[in-house]
Amino acid sequence: MRLLIALLLPWLLFFTIGRPIAGVICLILQITLVGWVPAAIWAVYSLSQYNTDKKISSAMGGGQE
Repeated sequence: MRLLIALLLPWLLFFTIGRPIAGVICLILQITLVGWVPAAIWAVYSLSQYNTDKKISSAMGGGQE
């Protein structure tokens, strides 16, 4: 579901993963149609990093952040 959000509304993804400042920057980038593709790529990359960090944190500390 988050991957779909990352492709369609990249700025919204940043708010769902707890990065509101990046979400605002991404929204400014996405306002231009040319910036939509870099914004979507950035959102997908950030989502993969978020998922990796969650897996590492659950493996190291039992899910505690």
